Amino acid sequence: MWTLFIVLLIAAYLLGSIPFGLLISQKAVKLDITKTGSGNIGATNVARALGLKWGIITLLVDTLKGFIPVVFVQYLLGSSAEINEALKGMIGLAALLGHQFSAYNSFRGGKGVATCLGVFLAISPISCLFCGMIFFILVSLWRYISLGSIVASLSMPICLYFIGHSTFIIILSLIISLLITFKHRENIQRLIQGNERRWQKVKL
Repeated sequence: MWTLFIVLLIAAYLLGSIPFGLLISQKAVKLDITKTGSGNIGATNVARALGLKWGIITLLVDTLKGFIPVVFVQYLLGSSAEINEALKGMIGLAALLGHQFSAYNSFRGGKGVATCLGVFLAISPISCLFCGMIFFILVSLWRYISLGSIVASLSMPICLYFIGHSTFIIILSLIISLLITFKHRENIQRLIQGNERRWQKVKL
């Protein structure tokens, strides 16, 4: 079982490593997204550079990078409910690390919000609903995607706790949220300085 689990961890990391935002920008308009806007390969920068349609596509495929391996491992390695959740959490973390530190992109990557969403959609859809509401409220009020993403990710461990998930997955979600916050460190600095870019309507 553990040999299979290690293979699945590696597979989840490699799947998470696929830089879809970079590939989409190169194929769609022959643009290097890493040299455009914020330089990030995530959905927000893709939407700003290529249009909302391509941003949504990037969001979907990056979300699937987290969702697919977690759902897959659920049917292969699950035993007790708590062990099943722990295994899914570790697979999800591997996918997230792949996205943030891509083996195909010199160990550079995105911030991981969409991939994190995919992971927890597979583990706790209700928690995702609450965190999603927090995200949309903050973005609606202040129009900072980064602020909404940071606060929503940090809210995930709290939501999991109140819903009654295992201690392991709560701790793992805290690690994931701190990783996402770390990847937003430049955004945090700009938020403090007051020059973070606000979200505006983009072309389709």
